[in-house]
Amino acid sequence: MRTDYLKQNFPFTHRNIFLKFLLTLFFLGLAFRILFFHSLPSQISPVLESPFPQKATLSEPHNPPHTAALSQPLSEPPPVLERVPEPPPLLGRLPEPPPVLEFVSETEDQLPPTESEQCDYFNGDWVPNPSGPTYTNESCDLIETHQNCLKNGRPDREFLYWRWAPRQCDLPQLDPKRFLNMMRNKAWAFIGDSISRNHVQSLLCILSQVCIAISLVVLLLIIRSKCCFPFCSIVSMRIRQLSLHLNSYVLDQILLLVPMSNLGVAYRHEPIYLVRVEKPVLVYHDEEYRSKSWNFPSYDFRISVIWSPFLVEAAIFEDINGVSSSEVELHLDKLDSKWTDQYLDFDYIIISTGKWFLKSAIYYENDTILGCHSCPKRNLTELGFNFAYRKALKFVMNFVVSSNHKGMVFFRTFTADHFENGEWFSGGTCNRTAPIKEGEMERKYLNQMLRDIELDEVGKAASEASKNGVNFKLVDFSALSQLRPDGHPGPYRQFQPFAKDKKAKVQNDCLHWCLPGPIDTWNDIIMEMIVKG
Repeated sequence: MRTDYLKQNFPFTHRNIFLKFLLTLFFLGLAFRILFFHSLPSQISPVLESPFPQKATLSEPHNPPHTAALSQPLSEPPPVLERVPEPPPLLGRLPEPPPVLEFVSETEDQLPPTESEQCDYFNGDWVPNPSGPTYTNESCDLIETHQNCLKNGRPDREFLYWRWAPRQCDLPQLDPKRFLNMMRNKAWAFIGDSISRNHVQSLLCILSQVCIAISLVVLLLIIRSKCCFPFCSIVSMRIRQLSLHLNSYVLDQILLLVPMSNLGVAYRHEPIYLVRVEKPVLVYHDEEYRSKSWNFPSYDFRISVIWSPFLVEAAIFEDINGVSSSEVELHLDKLDSKWTDQYLDFDYIIISTGKWFLKSAIYYENDTILGCHSCPKRNLTELGFNFAYRKALKFVMNFVVSSNHKGMVFFRTFTADHFENGEWFSGGTCNRTAPIKEGEMERKYLNQMLRDIELDEVGKAASEASKNGVNFKLVDFSALSQLRPDGHPGPYRQFQPFAKDKKAKVQNDCLHWCLPGPIDTWNDIIMEMIVKG
């Protein structure tokens, strides 16, 4: 009887209309939430405000070709210098820094006004930085074994908490989201030796940390409609709550959920998810993994490192540990085609060299031996490394200033090592744990000779480049790097060097830089030089 009563008073058609009414209200509310979320001004919440200047955009060049690009992402190589056993995954853990939270506004790609007075970014001091680095050895998996100091067991952490402060102006940390937006459809090249490879790893690690904030409603709509979603991972700690909404949809990683209560009263009960933009994809490497290319697909942005330690044509006879079996053969009148053949394909280029010229070498010109450096067993004229370095650098600079390159070219001065009580081959070490003051550590005579030649030849080239309309700049990191003997791997270039014997004698690396570490500052300065023109 009760069933008949319900059927008489609530016929099927009425129930259907009532259900449609409820669904209409639901979807209207959902649409309102989505529109209101996207119209959220940046002033509503300091958490979502970017701590960096507004975004900037440069004009788009042609898409640069790349050499032997692979159709699928490539895996990273084994260590180049030596084989090190893999450590447990959580050793040397550093607390994760807060991710970069930001909303993308319509004006994010506009350059700020150019300052009338140029800043000397290379004259300053290292000052304490309690916030620490923007990435860790765990949040970035692009760090090569020999620079992964924390993973290898380095016990101190103080070297991570300093930043470079120019005396004439402020130097903000590189804003990775802004950088990637500026570099859409562009290509970078780092040309040089293993320090260039060290440098490019730092930049890749910084750029791979970008996250954006997105509401659960927007996220669900993207997933439900199977839209193209250009992000690689969703971060969450409350997995059960997320799984209730996502059903069987598979996501790359679930790492972190930020409660909406942190973002303002108006959205107190709606969760916000941090979505990592993307990781760089390795798309090319040479046989020895010394030259590589990575791509950020969503930005069509390519970063390459090109192995050319002399910049001129060279025959090098040494093993993977750097032990030479014969003198290097240098052709001082022939540029290395590995970089010159691709030179015009890149929009931004950072060139560097220097340290390799101290090696024993035989010098050629017109395929004829001119003499050598440090070759006592050969009956050749001793010309010295300074002769070869000046001649090669002059040749490189002439190529740069006379080229038709329309982008921006930097020459980075070489950075000195900090070996004390010997050299790399004679038991030299670098055990300091804090920056030093100017004059506290004397610059080595040979390093000073290399620097003097660089400043002389690059100075002449810069003047000529200005006349020819070539955008050529010097980035002189020598002085600021000289003050950071604490930033090198030292004995921690290998995994747990003192695990078996606390007094073990191990080879130190006092030339390359730990990641994260002082080398990250280089990218901050270069970014500001690009923005300020």
